Amino acid sequence: MLFMVIEHYRPGRAPEIYRRFRERGRMAPAGLRYVASWVDLNYERCFQVMETDDEALFRQWTANWDDLVDFEIVPVRSSAEAAAIVPEI
Repeated sequence: MLFMVIEHYRPGRAPEIYRRFRERGRMAPAGLRYVASWVDLNYERCFQVMETDDEALFRQWTANWDDLVDFEIVPVRSSAEAAAIVPEI
């Protein structure tokens, strides 16, 4: 299953976030797969697509970052999947 992860960087903490990432990597547990990400131009939010069959893995991953980041995690599907499911009008 795919998830849109919106990371809300705590004010002024972006340098620490990137320092930790360079030193330790993403720190995601096995079974939680990174797909792609985008960062806003003000370094306030990161929009990240991740994939897993076990939502509980998010708790393990976010525990590594929750001193610097607030997380919003939303299950999503591709537009093609949505179009195939929604009946025609």
